[in-house]
Amino acid sequence: MAFNKEVTERPVHNQKRKSAVREWFDSILFAVIAATLIRWLFFEAFTIPTPSMENSLLVGDFLFVSKLHYGTRTPKTPLQVPLTHQTIWGTNIPSYTDAIQLPQYRLPGFSKVKRGDVVVFNYPPEMQHPVDLKTNYIKRCMGLPGDVLEVRDLQVYANGKPVENPVRMENEYFVATTTPVNELKVFRENGISEYNTYTETFGDTLAQNDQLGYLVYTTTEIAAKLKTYDFVKDITLVKSPRDISEPMLYPNSSLFKWNRDNYGPITVPKKGVTVQLTPENIALYGTVIKNYEDNENVTLEERSVKLAGKAIASYTFKQDYYFMMGDNRHNSADSRYWGFVPMDHIVGKAVFVWMSIDPDPSGFFSKIRWSRLFRVIN
Repeated sequence: MAFNKEVTERPVHNQKRKSAVREWFDSILFAVIAATLIRWLFFEAFTIPTPSMENSLLVGDFLFVSKLHYGTRTPKTPLQVPLTHQTIWGTNIPSYTDAIQLPQYRLPGFSKVKRGDVVVFNYPPEMQHPVDLKTNYIKRCMGLPGDVLEVRDLQVYANGKPVENPVRMENEYFVATTTPVNELKVFRENGISEYNTYTETFGDTLAQNDQLGYLVYTTTEIAAKLKTYDFVKDITLVKSPRDISEPMLYPNSSLFKWNRDNYGPITVPKKGVTVQLTPENIALYGTVIKNYEDNENVTLEERSVKLAGKAIASYTFKQDYYFMMGDNRHNSADSRYWGFVPMDHIVGKAVFVWMSIDPDPSGFFSKIRWSRLFRVIN
């Protein structure tokens, strides 16, 4: 038996191939969208520009910051050029418009901010930008919501107990020497990037005055090593006595006689906690109520706080706050100088250094700090 096969042929349409320019454009567009989503949702790359976290993090360290640890923030300022922050690359042209501001939420994270975490956050006092586009800072969290924090003679205490110091924390020392030293050999080889020659009287904060020497920022271990050199007469830890007051410290009030080495006690604001608005609490928390709590028509006076023209006797905080400090304790603009970090300013947790470039290398082959590559941050 024979069968007749009926073959139906479909017309072949000539598909027009994309031009090379179109293919490049599509590839770049996909890459930008993917990078933007990864940067927003998962992690973001940052560079250390200042020595405030030395010797834990160095100037020139490139690190990844996890958004997942504390939960990713939803965008508050949606109208901005992708992969930018404040300005368009290499210019002073704003990269965003705040014509539209969205409510900000935080997606669930798998960790809370813990004491000792190295945290990236938006610099709170910077009021000229929206919250999510304020300048990024990196510090170590030393005070959690509700903590009573205090610095006594350089040591940080939380709720009356000493807080473990970072392993590579730096202090300031005066190194008295018998002769000028080879700074490159002595200091650079010992990992000391900050040092200044000093030959005049220092004042009352040092044990010995009118000596030839150097002010250096370094760790306890390296300071002990320097003391073994035959040209070093003595090493003195630089610190402020308790009776000296620094007016530039937060909250910039005559009611508090604090300095950077003897600070507090100060209670870190916690969501749901109510404080009575005494003159001391107004000084401590007035700017918090006005700038970070999403309140309108706040008027601050020395002895009163007014919301919408009505004086209030107490206030309940709407979100958690944190107290951040740099590991380079005498060269860090941190919460001792500008106050608390609100939870909605928290960007993420610094997790590891993937590249480190020495901004002032001793030679071409020493420009990359190979020993710091893929170093976990702790």
